[in-house]
Amino acid sequence: MMHYIISFLEDKLFFGEQLSNLFSYISFRSALAVIISLLITIYFGKYIIRILQNKSVGESIRTLGLNGEKQKKGIPTMGGLIILLGILVPTFLLCELNNIYIIIMILTSVWMGSIGFIDDYIKVFKKQKRGLAGKFKIFGQVVLGCIVGLILYSHSQVTVQEKNFSKSNIEKVTNHQNQHDFIIHEVFDKPKKSTNTTIPFFKNNQFDYSTVITFLGLNKKWTWVFYLIVVVFIISAVSNGANLTDGIDGLATGVSAIIGTCLAVFAYVSSNAVTSDYLNIMFIPNSAELVVFMSAFVGSCVGFLWYNSFPAQIFMGDTGSLSLGAIIAVCAISIRKELLIPIFCGIFFIESLSVILQVSYFKYTKKKYGEGRRIFLMSPLHHHYQKKGIHESKISTRFWIVCIFLVIIAFVTLKIR
Repeated sequence: MMHYIISFLEDKLFFGEQLSNLFSYISFRSALAVIISLLITIYFGKYIIRILQNKSVGESIRTLGLNGEKQKKGIPTMGGLIILLGILVPTFLLCELNNIYIIIMILTSVWMGSIGFIDDYIKVFKKQKRGLAGKFKIFGQVVLGCIVGLILYSHSQVTVQEKNFSKSNIEKVTNHQNQHDFIIHEVFDKPKKSTNTTIPFFKNNQFDYSTVITFLGLNKKWTWVFYLIVVVFIISAVSNGANLTDGIDGLATGVSAIIGTCLAVFAYVSSNAVTSDYLNIMFIPNSAELVVFMSAFVGSCVGFLWYNSFPAQIFMGDTGSLSLGAIIAVCAISIRKELLIPIFCGIFFIESLSVILQVSYFKYTKKKYGEGRRIFLMSPLHHHYQKKGIHESKISTRFWIVCIFLVIIAFVTLKIR
């Protein structure tokens, strides 16, 4: 839709050419995406909240013995609709819709948003607290992972470019002291298909998925199978991690905004030949549009935080949490930073790990001692701190600070090898 806007500006306005030039800059469109998504979520958010209140789309609260849980009863859920609106409208307005990465991100947003919406609908309107059965959620995540994995593995626009330091690119010159110097002309090879990804703390900063296949003694042609398994696992893990994190006011929203900012920066440096060269990371052609998309993502999360911060006026529900996690996972995979997810998505990881440890230890001790024992006062981890009497707004803020720290570490890993 962007080229229609540019054509309109050039034809209708006397300064249209200057504006159309601005639209060619990723930085300008990214800033505009943040502004538009903020305005949409803040302005339309209050109307959506009112509609949901009139429809009695209220959250049913389980009695967990937590401070302030009774006050949350009846607060509208399905607020993920606001987030998705704030993401998709700027995307359709500002992004190149024929870009394969944008197509994947739109598919991810709509697909996981729909699954989350069905889950929320069953909980709210059908009065079934468990919502959509877990097996259907997993099935939806697996299908999405297979589709995304196959596209990224096989589509012709999904490529990388690496520098070529062959002898033909080295020029021999003579300086004023009659000595020979050599000038290296940094030339990028043609775009090529690759199963390489970024791996932290290693010398060349890259890892090829095909090496796992060859290590197992299999033919490289089976790399796509392993790649699909990795993509499905990452999407499911991050999506469910975001879902588990969405337990107190503003926590998942703020963390997602911080992670989204991290991915926007990663997308920018990976899609720019100069910055990718400076950081010595893979140059990924055609991925610059992801900067605009993730900017809309960040703006939408921050705008939703206007209503979701303590005391929350609306909850995102699974409509929001499942889609936020999936978007983060798919974007990270697209720019080949998925192996950094345990670092910059550390909050999601720790929240998920706390549930796994709690459930596993409870089952183990019940089988061994006849009664279940707990590691945490309650899981996920944010509820543990609630049980200790810490106010939820302080918990959210501290988790945001930890998330910022983890994002900085993720940036630093690009240069530590």
